[in-house]
Formats: sequence, C-alpha cells, structure tokens
Amino acid sequence: MDPTGSPLGPLEQALHAARARVLADLIAGRVAEADVVSLVEDSVVQRRWWVEQWPEGAGFVAGLVAQDVQDALLERYGRWPLCPVCATGDPHALDVEPELGPDPHWVCHQAGVKVASVGSLSSATGGNPPS
Repeated sequence: MDPTGSPLGPLEQALHAARARVLADLIAGRVAEADVVSLVEDSVVQRRWWVEQWPEGAGFVAGLVAQDVQDALLERYGRWPLCPVCATGDPHALDVEPELGPDPHWVCHQAGVKVASVGSLSSATGGNPPS
C-alpha cells in the first residue's frame, strides 16, 4: 500500500522491488551509506518517468536501477560491486545482464559466470564485501 492506504499499482510495485533489490546488494557490499542510498533514490525517480513512458518495461527496472547506481558509484567512488569470484588478477566490477531485460544478474565476464541475481549478492559474498 502507498502512504494513502491505496494498493500499489504495477509501476510502483516494480519501482519498490527494484529499490529493495539494489539496496540489498549495497548492504551486502557494506556500501549502503546515506549518500549512496540517495543515488538509488535518484535512479528510481528517473526510472519512474521511463517506465511511465514504456509500461511494458516495468520488469526491466531492477537491472536499470542497478546499472544507474553502478555508473554513479564509478564516477564518485570507484568500481562496484567487485567480483567475488576471481581471486587473482586486478579487482574488477561485475556487470548487469541482460542490459535491458527481465531477471537481471550480476555477471563476471572474466570468469564467464553468473554470480548472483540483482538483489542476491549476499549469497555470492556471504554477506561480506569481497576481499
């Protein structure tokens, strides 16, 4: 339900789910500081307009919000999320696939593996940031 007590429509449900999934991944990586959470909120605001224009894209919002936050973090702080799979070589970030599609996953292109669904990074990192 929204703050007025009305049931949430599909658009708001998709946006709330996207927010929750990306926040879960930020928490798993222990980077969910207030300024980073603000990046999530900024993305949700922008994607609300996008999905209002293209309602069929509601299932793609989680991946898009994850990519938006990843891009914003890269500009401000550095790569996120770091790959928990590759123990050797330079630290590198995971990518979201599909770039525009349902069921987004974090993928390591160097190892060629799906690491976790967006929102489930804690299962890949044990809830801890990669070392």
